[in-house]
Amino acid sequence: MPNIKSAIKRVKTSEKSKAQNITVKSTMRTAVKKAEAAIVNNDTEAKTSFALAASKLDKAAAKGLIHKNKAARKKARLMKKLNANG
Repeated sequence: MPNIKSAIKRVKTSEKSKAQNITVKSTMRTAVKKAEAAIVNNDTEAKTSFALAASKLDKAAAKGLIHKNKAARKKARLMKKLNANG
């Protein structure tokens, strides 16, 4: 544990941001999995689940949790699956 006041504060803030990042990343992964499942099952809500997943991917990329190219790649692959099944 650090002794300097600013270092102590830094540890606390980094723990808070780590917890927040974990939740954002988890919801992103869940949204992507639900979208993939909806696309494979030809659900009527496939487009809305894709839109939600794309939104979560964009937000994660904007916050720096994943690279912007990774988000674009995942969205493109989801859209390709959606168009193939649609």
